[in-house]
This record gives sequence, structure tokens and C-alpha cells, in this order.
Amino acid sequence: MSVPSALIAGASIAGPALAYWLNRFGWRTTVVERAPALRTGGQNVDLKGAGLEVIRRMGLEEQVRAVHPGELGVEFIGSRGQVLARFPAGDPSGLSVTAEVEILRGDLAELLVAATSDSTEYRFEDRITAVTPEGDGVLASFEHASAERFDLVVAADGIGSSTRRLLLSGGSVVHGLGVEATWATIPRTETDTDWWRWFNAPGGTISLRPDRHGTTRAIVTRTLTRAEKPMGSPQRTPDQQRALLRRTFAGAGWEADRVLDALDDVEDLYTESLGQVHAPRWSQGRLVLVGDAAYCPSPVTGMGTTLAIVGAYVLAGEIAAYGAVKDGLAAYERIMRPWVEQVQKLPPGVPRIANPTSRAGVAVLQAAIRTAGTPFVRGIASRLNGDGKSNTQFDLPTYGPLDSR
Repeated sequence: MSVPSALIAGASIAGPALAYWLNRFGWRTTVVERAPALRTGGQNVDLKGAGLEVIRRMGLEEQVRAVHPGELGVEFIGSRGQVLARFPAGDPSGLSVTAEVEILRGDLAELLVAATSDSTEYRFEDRITAVTPEGDGVLASFEHASAERFDLVVAADGIGSSTRRLLLSGGSVVHGLGVEATWATIPRTETDTDWWRWFNAPGGTISLRPDRHGTTRAIVTRTLTRAEKPMGSPQRTPDQQRALLRRTFAGAGWEADRVLDALDDVEDLYTESLGQVHAPRWSQGRLVLVGDAAYCPSPVTGMGTTLAIVGAYVLAGEIAAYGAVKDGLAAYERIMRPWVEQVQKLPPGVPRIANPTSRAGVAVLQAAIRTAGTPFVRGIASRLNGDGKSNTQFDLPTYGPLDSR
């Protein structure tokens, strides 16, 4: 009996996680990545609830916790550098945006690839260009390699997935949220701390986060104007993006100018509009979407990595449980979609409400933050929050003896 084979597009989080579980269930896996090498950059990502449990079942929890970036929580900063409010990680109020278990996206990708390096073939600097049903399989064509047949083809290549377009036709499935983010790694200075420091200015936010590599991760968000497209990668050069950010934030206060100066020396400046993926279906035949390519909830939820890890586990597990690809794909969507839809529900006005465009709007937001940081309000929030796990609660299936705990 031949070993079933899967082709996975994307070597970030969902792709290697899916490869791990398919390998455990007896599949041969190939991961294709258009980047020339594994991308190890990126910001902190959260592992919550069921996502952390899947990591535990993979035997990686100790390694994940060992590379925690050391972030203590979030501080909201005023224009003179004063702390408006502070919310430690694990704050019972539920108002902290720092999760109990965090890891840099690049560190997690490296761990997942290392866990699959002996059982998965990784092909960099290539991409899938076409897929054609062929009997009980799929013939995949590539930009560089020769065409090959697989039993399953998976799009795990992020919110801007090019592979998704081979599966879904028609209108866009990506819904913009009206905010654009620029990510960069900049030099750490003596003013940086182990807190995530968050500063609001008219037009957006500037925040600095610690990492474990002796550098600092900067995130600059900008509220899009009505004339700008709400979604899609901005069609600007890095220099044009730097100039736009200077026009928006120069002289705004706190360490805005220091961050803008540092961006001038960043080679891998990355900018993307924030959005969610609402795909009407996640599979067709032997083609399937997983992770951000299927159901990106946007970074504002803090749940993208958890959904990707759990989705990969459930997808592989259901295929193995049914012993048939199409039945497994249908079960994967039936199990995951209700939770995904719950996670994707955002409070009214989010995230634009956190990115006011006027000085008056910033003043109102900062007053609300100061109030939220008082012991009285945090105490009320703690009682209302309960265990603070409403979006992370998921009844994680168990797929037989191959789960190692």
C-alpha cells in the first residue's frame, strides 16, 4: 500500500504544524515556500488554551517556554513618556494584551521546522502555480520544479495566500479593518524595558516590545484614510512607506522620532493592512485551506497562531480518523468553523477605535486608559472576566494513541 502524500504551501506556522501531524499519521509531506529561506523575523505571537495544549501534545511546550521573550505586560505611555496605565501579563482583569505564553513568530517557526526536518521535505524559493484533479489525487505545477502528483494539496501561506486563489474564485474573502501596520526589528537602547510600551498619537500608534535577541520589535500602525483601500499590501516602496510614517508621526512625542530614525536602517521593513479572512468554504475536492489562509482573525484578536496550530491538528486528525481525505476535510470544517466565527467577532469599532486620528480623540482614549488602569475598574473587570478564556475555549478532540502527553 502506497504512503499518502501531501503538498503544503507555506513554511511559517500552520504549514509545519500540519506536516508534523500528517507525518505522525503516516503521511509523506512536502512543504513549498516562496521565500529563499525560512523567515525568522516577526513579532510576538500568543499560544492560548487549545493552541498550547496542541503544542503540549507535540512535546514542544518546554522548548516554547524556554524561548519566551520575557515580556512582563503592557504599559500605555503618554507623549512625555509617563505611564498612563500598566497591565501585567495574566492580569485577572483580562485587560492585558500580553498572553501567559508568548513566543516570537520566527522562534516558533524554527521549532516547528526542526520538529519535522527528518520527516518533511522543505523546498524554498518555489511556489505552486496550478492544481489539476487527476484521478484520486491532484497534479501540482510549480514555478521552478517539475509537476508532481499528491493526494492532498494545502494552502497554508497566510492572509495573502496565492494558493487560495487556485481553490476559491470570485470575490475577495479578505475583509479590511481600516488599519495598516508596519513591523520592524530595531536596535535596543537603554530606555527600552521588558514591558510592551504602547503610545497613541493622532493617526495611529507606535509600540515597542522586548525580544530575547538583544533587539526591540517595533510596530507602527496607521489609520487608513477613506480614499485608501481597506485591504491588500500597500503598493509603496520601503522608502515611500518611511516617508509616509514620518509625515504621520514626526514630532508626535515619546520616542516616535527615535523609532522613525531607526526604520531608515531596516532592510526588511514589512507593511500590511490588517484584515480577516472569511472564506465561504475551506476545501474543494482534495484542496484545503488552513491557518490564516483560511480564517485569519487579524492580529488584534491575539488568536491567529492558536487557530493555526489547532486547525492543523484537527485537519490531520480528522483525515486520519476517517481514513478518507474528503470526509476528513468536511469534518475539519464542521468542527473548526463555529469556533473560528466566535474568535473573529470583534467589538464595535475595533481596531480603529484604538487608533484615533485627532488630538481630541487621543485625549479621550488616554483618559479611558487611565480609568481602566485604576484598581476599582480592574477589580470590576476581573469579576466580569471570570476565567478570561471565552475565545480560547475549544473542545479539543483526541485522535487515538498517537497523541503523546
